[in-house]
Amino acid sequence: VISTTDFFMPIVDDPFTFGRIAATNAISDIYAMGGTPLMAIAIFGWPLDKLPPEVGQQVIEGGRSVCQEAGMMLAGGHSIDSPEPIFGLAVTGRVKIEHLKENSKAQVGDQIYLTKPLGIGILTTAQKQKKITKEDETRAIDTMCQLNDIGCKLATIDGINAITDVTGFGLGGHLSEVCLGSNVAAVIDYNKVPILPNIKDYLANGCSPGGAQRNFDSYGHNLSPMSSEVQSIICDPQTSGGLLIMVSDSAQAAFNEMMTEAGFDLEKIGEIIKLDNDKPLVQINVE
Repeated sequence: VISTTDFFMPIVDDPFTFGRIAATNAISDIYAMGGTPLMAIAIFGWPLDKLPPEVGQQVIEGGRSVCQEAGMMLAGGHSIDSPEPIFGLAVTGRVKIEHLKENSKAQVGDQIYLTKPLGIGILTTAQKQKKITKEDETRAIDTMCQLNDIGCKLATIDGINAITDVTGFGLGGHLSEVCLGSNVAAVIDYNKVPILPNIKDYLANGCSPGGAQRNFDSYGHNLSPMSSEVQSIICDPQTSGGLLIMVSDSAQAAFNEMMTEAGFDLEKIGEIIKLDNDKPLVQINVE
């Protein structure tokens, strides 16, 4: 039995969509561990003096719709009167112990893959600043509402050594955690990293979230030197981001087959390498 929880304040205006995003994000940790979600309970805070309860019900219904998509019940929860809206889930799942995936088991030689493009933090910042196009807003929402349910299938493949989901710490932070926990290093080919369209334009227009700089301040010492633009993307905090997957050579064929059947078109973005204390923990190659 595995368990996780996550919740946050709104990052979009539509209440139903907020509920969908928050629920998808909360369930992700179960999938990242290779598990199947069984049941969720809601964590709900609502400013009753500012917003009608009917709007709050739309948030909960958005979360319920994602739970149904994931094949589980939203079995109640707990609500409070709070200064700002808050919504998330506590999720219980299950996984066979031999299929349990951790973020601390990467091995030298593993190829690194990422299932969703980066840039969500930049687009949600653009939305707050009212600079985002409708097309890019829709693309961001669709990305955040995509379940990481491929994780429970990947867990059955021997040689997929580590999985984690890329969320608030960004790619640089979550990959640093993998390396530190596994006593390895990583090299990333920046040109292979999937990035949402128009991200550079939004960065040029001042849409980098404050969380990206805080992320860099926290773990930038683990990263090789890079331009401010690359830093903003590598450290961009993701909401309901993709799975970061470490795949050994022996599992490559089975991994490729499974991802293709699931509709993914992935390219490796890097490799796990031997730790060298004289070099950065995570090397970002930009050519």
